Amino acid sequence: MNQAISLVNPFTKTPLQKSANGLLDNLSTLFPYKGGAYRIVQDDNYTQNFGYQWNKFAATQIDREQKNSKLSFTRFFAVTGWDKENLEDKNILEVGSGAGRFSQIVLDYTKANLYSVDYSNAVEANFKNNGHHQNRLQLFQASVYEMPFDKGQFDKVFCLGVIQHTPDVQKTVQSLIEMAKPGAEVVVDFYCVNGWWTKVQAKYIFRPITKKWSNEKLLRKIEKNVDWMIAATTFFNKIGIGKFVNRFIPICDIKGTLPEGLTKQELREWCVLDTFDMFSPQYDQPQKVSTVKKWFEQSGMEKVWGGVIRFDNSTSYVVKGIKK
Repeated sequence: MNQAISLVNPFTKTPLQKSANGLLDNLSTLFPYKGGAYRIVQDDNYTQNFGYQWNKFAATQIDREQKNSKLSFTRFFAVTGWDKENLEDKNILEVGSGAGRFSQIVLDYTKANLYSVDYSNAVEANFKNNGHHQNRLQLFQASVYEMPFDKGQFDKVFCLGVIQHTPDVQKTVQSLIEMAKPGAEVVVDFYCVNGWWTKVQAKYIFRPITKKWSNEKLLRKIEKNVDWMIAATTFFNKIGIGKFVNRFIPICDIKGTLPEGLTKQELREWCVLDTFDMFSPQYDQPQKVSTVKKWFEQSGMEKVWGGVIRFDNSTSYVVKGIKK
């Protein structure tokens, strides 16, 4: 049986022990346990938009709650390539868990122990969705740069759809790799730069404005306009010019990213969520696969692989490797 993960105060490196109220070090510094998670940071940080969106749309991306969707299941196992039978009793670190869409897959389909970190108070949505697995789930609201764990302890580390939303993407990759034990695998997927045209689209044209709006204002604007945008993008896809024209309509990529078979109401909800996710983050820094591969190699990884993984109606840009 794997040993439990050693917890440390990320600011002083002193050991942390669980108490009735949270995590306590020998200097009586207390990190409270609230809403199902240990709180290493305050809510007021650059990810507050993610906390807002995932608590508001807590069930939208959870396969268990969506009768027509296995998108999270398919993406997780396609991207990681992991065999769920081989994960029994492994200590897995998830960074950037949001409402827990991939936490649910790990906990429902494997017997692994999951240590899940998010910088925002989306940990509350994750606990709402996955708290019934408390014997194998530990949630932490913490920064990727200051996680409350001793380095080099985890059997697997994954971070899906997150690194581009952090202030220093290279440092983020290094922080993930530091948590893996020798022989452990680290997997990330991310927004990719495919060429100069990557940022010639509505998302990057409007983001300098929309990321400064309040969450409530942005959501109102999307709710008000989402129906005509769905109709327009669907029409342009139907007549064969959507690949070009739809880049300039400020809505998520319906054809390339959303699950198939959604009802009209489900499609609307996914579009509102994913469009909010496009325009609200403080940081959006897509990366070249070759660049992330280089960072993996520089951070002590071997057997590094990077490329495109396609599954169902979607595409992921992935880099993975083994810790030396």
